[in-house]
Parts: sequence; structure tokens; C-alpha cells
Amino acid sequence: MMKIVVRMPNWIGDTVMALPVLDALQSNFPQAELWAAAREWVGGLFSPEHAITGLVPLPEVRNLKSLREASSRLREHRFDAGLLLTNSFSSALVFRLAGIPERWGYARDGRGLLLSRGVPLKKGGETRHQMDTYRDLLAGLGIKAPAGAVDLHISEEEKTAAGKAMIEAGRDPARPLVILNPGAAYGPAKRWPAERFADLARRFQARNNADILLVGAAGEADIAASIASGLERKPLDFTGKTSLRQLMGLISLGRVFVTNDTGPMHIAGALGVPVVAIFGPTDPKATGPSRRPFVVLKKDAPCWPCTYRSCPYDQRCMTGIGPEEVFSAAEGFL
Repeated sequence: MMKIVVRMPNWIGDTVMALPVLDALQSNFPQAELWAAAREWVGGLFSPEHAITGLVPLPEVRNLKSLREASSRLREHRFDAGLLLTNSFSSALVFRLAGIPERWGYARDGRGLLLSRGVPLKKGGETRHQMDTYRDLLAGLGIKAPAGAVDLHISEEEKTAAGKAMIEAGRDPARPLVILNPGAAYGPAKRWPAERFADLARRFQARNNADILLVGAAGEADIAASIASGLERKPLDFTGKTSLRQLMGLISLGRVFVTNDTGPMHIAGALGVPVVAIFGPTDPKATGPSRRPFVVLKKDAPCWPCTYRSCPYDQRCMTGIGPEEVFSAAEGFL
């Protein structure tokens, strides 16, 4: 039996957008044993519906020791082929050192000689969405790719556990649940100001009698605390208090998910939860939501797009979006 390993992206949002690749491989190689290789923190995104046999957790390759460790973990499984969805030279080198005979991926970053089948990256023209770049890679390899939306799967038990956890935290099931995701791991340049999230939350509480759920990573707890301090009725704050699977369970119960451009935005969309996405320095044509219903809010700025983690100017691309505009976009989903 042929054994294929897919090197998944390193970030949550990119991994969500890459899940259709697993479905494509399953469809094109129905007799193959399919594995995923990824960083441990994205492991919760995989479920039995994705038909992978197992997950190979890989360390970040920073030095010779971690390079050897990563290649050794892969070598143990004796894979026949490997598909690289990451674009780094080091990820291709890991596959080569792991002794994987067939190594497929984009021929970029000087790694063409490390690949047995390299696909040139399309250049020029309009901005391509990240999901399209994955489809382009499959097409370049002669693999038929599905055109459908991304789907994430959670069990009824996980939904029930999420609902119970919120009730224990003070949730009133009679109220509509609005989820706010005010953080962004990339940096403050991608974050709509916390005081505006607080203003938005107050509008939902006053006009829709909504319960507010705050989610995010542990490092974003101070942002959540700042928002909570500005609300008359205490929100449900699960920031940094969940596993990835638990976070998915919480998100699945929301009426609408208001977010910056970050990984949980793609989780919400893949779970079928309406998304209102606030974009600043990044391009929604490349990383925006991919599954309807969603609304993208973005303002033009002369310095856009940029790659700054922290804005050196006045962050006008974000501050130009007001709470009432976001509320108007989101209220229709309640």
C-alpha cells in the first residue's frame, strides 16, 4: 500500500484552508494510506472525516538538531511520497533527509533540486487566494482538486460540552450568542482596537440582549480583559482557556463571529458560522473567508497592503472602520 504524507502549513488558518487537499488525495489515491505532518498545535483540526491514518508531529526546524529530529520522525514511517504545502527550503530538506522517494511541492526558495516533482508558482496577474494556490499545486501535479468549501467536523458530544461550559460560566441560552475574536497572533497591526470591540459588544447587549463570548489565545488575555472592563454585563471570557477542539465547540454555537484576520476566522467559516471579518494591512483576496455567509470590512489606505506587525503610522486602515458599521454588518445574522 502506498503511503503518502502531507506537510501541512504551520498556522491554524492556513491549515484549515489546506484541508481540501487531504480530501483531494483521498479521492485520487483511494488505496493509499494518508498521513499528515504538522506542528502539534494544529493537530486538533484533523478528524476522522479527513481520512488520515495518523499525524506526525514535527518540531520547528531551527538548527541541525531539530532538522535531524524532524527527518527522523518521518523516516520511521517509510513514506513513499510526500506533498509539501509549506514553501520553505528547510521543509523540503527534511523530506529529502527522511528518505521519501517522491517529494512534491512548489519549486521555489531554491529548493527545486530537493523535489522529485516541482511545480512553478504562478506569477503576476490578480492576487490568488491561499486556497487557490493549493489547488494550483495539485493541478500542476495532475491531481484533481475539489472546488467545494472547507468543512470542519465536531461531534454532538463536543457541542454539548461547549454549551455546558458556557452555562456554567453564566450563559443564558435564551439570548443570541455573539462571538468576538479580538486578537491576532501576527501582531497589533492586524487588530481592531479593543475599545472598539467593547463598543461593539455594548451595542449587541443593548439592542439585541446578546450574550458576548470572547475567545483567543492565552497571550491575548489582556485584550479580552480590556474589553470586559468596558461592559456593564459581564461577557463569557474563554480567552486562553480552551484546547483547539474546545474552541471549535464554542465557535460552532455562535450566531455570528466577529474577528480580525486570524486563524479562528477560518475555523468559524469552516463550521458554517457567519463571519464578519475586519481587515487592515492584509489582503482579503489572499486570506479572506472562503465559505459564505461572510462580510469583509476593509478601508483603503495609501500604505496598503503592508507586512508590518506593528503599524508605524496611525493604523488608519483599521481605525477607519467604526463600531456601528461592524454592528450593522453583523446584526443581520442574529
